[in-house]
Order: sequence, then structure tokens, then C-alpha cells
Amino acid sequence: MNKIFITILALFSALAIALPEDAGEPIEINAHTVIIDESTGISEYTGDAQVKQGSLFLSAEVIKVVTDNNEVLSVVAEGTKDKPAQYSQSQPNQPRFIEAIAQFITYDVVNGLVLLKGGAHLVQGFDSFSGETLDYDIINDKVIVKGSEDGTKRVKFKIKM
Repeated sequence: MNKIFITILALFSALAIALPEDAGEPIEINAHTVIIDESTGISEYTGDAQVKQGSLFLSAEVIKVVTDNNEVLSVVAEGTKDKPAQYSQSQPNQPRFIEAIAQFITYDVVNGLVLLKGGAHLVQGFDSFSGETLDYDIINDKVIVKGSEDGTKRVKFKIKM
């Protein structure tokens, strides 16, 4: 039971990287089913899974957390085409929350990356970016957006100066 508690605390401490105040807030998890496999280091929250800690909010049909030695390596939120995964969190020095939606959202904790795939859309401040895939480098504040491989879906962005 202690490993489960440590895993959950490690997950949300890592997720709160963008806003330190969030790390001290209580963690609220809602899902229909929770499976924690200590042998593989994978926790899976299914059935309209929702995670809230301070300003951080993550929701998807399935949220998987990969850990190693009680350290979170990645978090994967899997939505559907009809109900994509959602991520939002307050950002220091930004007038608005950062918000993202995609069919799949992967937070690579080790490298500080948020990877969006399948109808990816990211709003940062008053700027917005859309494409089939979107990689957001949190550490370097860099966004890479790509359209579909077949060229039918193009990249869109709006920057407000």
C-alpha cells in the first residue's frame, strides 16, 4: 500500500513542473477502474479518468503512468476521436492557462516534453497551434507542429502580438 501512495505522489509532483504551487495541493483522482501493477511500474486509470491537483487538470478515457524506482518516467492519456484527452494548467508569466487536446497526450517527464498525437491542439497564452501531431518542449518553450503524412491535414497557428 505504501508503494501505491508513493507512486501516486511521485506522479503528481512530476506533473506539477510548470507551477510549483500545484505540487503542494491535494490530489484528486476519479476513474471507474484503477489498476496498479508494482511489478511493471505501470498504473492505469480507466473510464473517464480525471486527475486534478491545484491548477493542473488531465482527463482521458485511459491514463497510464510509467514509473521506475518510484520516479515517474511518463504519463500517457488516451482519449478517443469523439472525446479527446485534455490537459490544462496555469503557467507562470502567462495571462491564460495552457490547454491541450489530442487523441493521445504523452508527458515525457524525463525530457520535459508534452507530445500530442491525433487532432492535436495547444493554446499557450493567446497563441494557438493545431496539427496532426504537436511536440511541446516545456524546458525550452518550443513548439513543433506537423500536419498529416498524406498532406490532407495542414498545420494551423495563430499568434497574437
